[in-house]
Amino acid sequence: MKKFYLTTAIDYVNGQPHLGHTYEKVLADTIARYHRLKNEDVHFLTGVDEHGQKVQQKAQSEGVEPQLFCDQMAQKFVDLTHVLNLSNDDFVRTTQERHKRVVRLALQKLYDQGLIYKAEYRGFYSVKEERFLQDKDRIHGEWPTLFGEVKEIVENNYFFKLSAYQDWLIAFLNENTDFVLPQFRQKQVLEFLKEPLNDLCISRPQERLQWGIPLPFDAQFITYVWFDALLNYVSAVGYGQKEFANYWPADLHVIGKDILVPAHAVYWPIMLKALDIPLPKHLLVHGWWLTSGEKLSKSLGNAFDLFEWLQSYGTDAARYFLLREMVTGQDCEFSIENFIGRYNHELANEWGNLVSRTFNMLQRYCQSRVPVVHSDSIASENLQMHWGETHKSVFESFDNFLFSQGLEKLFKFIRELNRFVENQAPWKLSKTGNSKDQYILENTLAFLVEGIRLCAQILQVIIPESSAKILKALQVSRTTDFTWNTSLLQGALIADPLLLFPKK
Repeated sequence: MKKFYLTTAIDYVNGQPHLGHTYEKVLADTIARYHRLKNEDVHFLTGVDEHGQKVQQKAQSEGVEPQLFCDQMAQKFVDLTHVLNLSNDDFVRTTQERHKRVVRLALQKLYDQGLIYKAEYRGFYSVKEERFLQDKDRIHGEWPTLFGEVKEIVENNYFFKLSAYQDWLIAFLNENTDFVLPQFRQKQVLEFLKEPLNDLCISRPQERLQWGIPLPFDAQFITYVWFDALLNYVSAVGYGQKEFANYWPADLHVIGKDILVPAHAVYWPIMLKALDIPLPKHLLVHGWWLTSGEKLSKSLGNAFDLFEWLQSYGTDAARYFLLREMVTGQDCEFSIENFIGRYNHELANEWGNLVSRTFNMLQRYCQSRVPVVHSDSIASENLQMHWGETHKSVFESFDNFLFSQGLEKLFKFIRELNRFVENQAPWKLSKTGNSKDQYILENTLAFLVEGIRLCAQILQVIIPESSAKILKALQVSRTTDFTWNTSLLQGALIADPLLLFPKK
C-alpha cells in the first residue's frame, strides 16, 4: 500500500537555521501527525541542500574543506529536528551517495533523450542566487537587491530544454487547478509562464565551481545546485528501484513562497515530466514571518536567537504559536509580545489551567479516580453535542491546512469547558454533604476529564509533548477514538496534577 508521502524544502547549509525553517518544518510535522492520527501510513521527509558556489565560498572563508563544513552545518539542522520534536521518517543530505546516484541517473537519461545540449552563454549571473538572469528580471532598469552582485559572463555550459515543456506545463496547471495551494499562488505561476521560458543552464564549469556532482557525460562540468537539489524528493525514496512506487507520487510538498517560482513550480515539474515521473499531487506554499512589515533576516538585523527562544519557552509553546498565529499561505507579523500574549492567555490560562484544576479536583474530591457518571444531564448533552460539532469542524479545517482556524474552533470548546467548571462550581458542591450534589460533582469531573481527553488527542498534532503527558496521566491508549464517551475512563487512577504551561 502506498504511503502518504510528505516532503519539505531542503535547507541550504550556508546559513544557520532560522524562524522560516522552523515554521515550515513544524507545519509539515503537524500535517504528518494529523494524517497518522487518522490511521494513515505516513512517510515524512526533510533534509539539507549542501552543494553549490555559496557553500564552496563559505567553506573557503572559514578555511575548511566543503564536506567538513557541510557536516557541521547539517548537524545544526538535524539538531533542530530534535529540538522541534519533529516526527520525520528520513533526513536527506545531497552529499549522500543515494542522492548523487539518482542525480547522475537522471542527467544521463535526459542527455540520452537529447534534452540536454551544450552551448555558449552570454549574459548576467547572480552569485547570491546562483542563477543566470534575464533583462526581464530588472526592475526599472536595475537589478533587485535580492540578486546581490550581478556579473556579466561568457562561458560554455550545458542546457536543459525547459522551453519545450512550457505549453505542457500551462495546460497541466489549467487542468489541475489545485496543484499549487493556496490557489492564488497557482495564478502567480501562470502569470510567470506568460513570458517565454529560456532553456535552463544546468552546469557550471569546474574552473568556477568544484563543489557539486560532476555531469556523468562531461566531468569538466558540475551540476547546477538547483537541478541537483530538486531531485532529492525522489532520490530519498529510491527512484529507479522497486520500492519507489510505495512512496511516489508525493502527496504534499511544503515550501516557502520565495522558492515557488521558478524552482519548484516550473523547473521541478518539467524535470519530472521529462524523466517520465508523475508530478506530486499538491504544493503547499507558506508565507514569510515579518517584523514591522519586513522579512525576519539576519542581514536586516531583525533576527533573533531561535534556539534561545525554544529553550526559554519550550518547544510546544513555540509550535502552538507558529500554527495558531499564521494563516497558512499568508505572511504574518512576529513579536515576542504577541507570543507571550498567546502563551499566557490560551496555553496557560485556558488550556493548562483547565487540566491542572481538573486533576486537582479529582485528587481532592475523588481520590484521583475518574468517577462514574450517575445519570445523563442537560449539561452532558450540551457538551456532547458541542463536541460533535467541534470535532467535525476542526478536522475540516485541518484537512484544508487551516490550522489557525482549527485551533480557534478547538479553543472555543476549551473555553466552554472552563465556563462549565465555573457554572458547576464543584468546590461548592463538595461542602453541602448532599448526595445529589455529590452526584453532580462527580458527573462534572467525569465530563471535564472526557473533554480534556478529546482535546488532548487532537492537540497531539500541534503540541505533542504536553499532550502525551496528559494522555499518559489519563491512561489513554486508544488515541484515535474521538467519540464522546464518559464511560471510557471511569475508574481510572489519574496521575498527580500537571503544570504544563506556567505563566510568563
